[in-house]
Amino acid sequence: MTAEHPGSTANASGPSGASRASRLELIADSAIALLAERGMRGLTHRAVDEAAGLPPGSTSNHARTRAALLELAVRRHAAREARVLTPDEMPDPAGGFDALAEALAIVLHRSLTGHRELLLARYELALEATRRPELRKIYDEEGRAFREPLVALMTAGGSTDPQRHALSLVAWCEGLMFSCAAGSYHAETPSRAQLRTGFTELLRGMLGPGA
Repeated sequence: MTAEHPGSTANASGPSGASRASRLELIADSAIALLAERGMRGLTHRAVDEAAGLPPGSTSNHARTRAALLELAVRRHAAREARVLTPDEMPDPAGGFDALAEALAIVLHRSLTGHRELLLARYELALEATRRPELRKIYDEEGRAFREPLVALMTAGGSTDPQRHALSLVAWCEGLMFSCAAGSYHAETPSRAQLRTGFTELLRGMLGPGA
């Protein structure tokens, strides 16, 4: 994924463009790792250079301001998290909420067991977005890519109010992820079977026993 920022002047095409794209990803991935490890206060251009193993000033050359560095991190984070949270195979609507519960359990378990860094970094970015209107716009823009497929899944599942049900589903997932990544259940990760049971109960309540 390439990520541009305000004030960027380099051309991202051709061999030099490929090299630039790789450098941007390295910088963004290092920023995400720092956010998870040290929090927002630990994210500096110098710290990113050190974490990425780059010469001093490299991060500033690609993201001159803190706002540009945060934008780079948000966009890269969204791209990585989309790969984690997208089902390997979309559930067949004919399978009812059992098939949907299984697909959701797989991706949520994958996030909790293998990508805790992304979860912690997201919480840092989400909080920072509440203080920076320009980052809020980007964060919300990237978030729509996650919400809209859920609305479509709720619609396909027979929801009478897919927007509201998608919100309930997101809230349930977010609450569970926070509890297991940073909250009181941080030392306990539900199994796929437990997550599937939870999703089944939730979907049955929203979509009805005949769904």
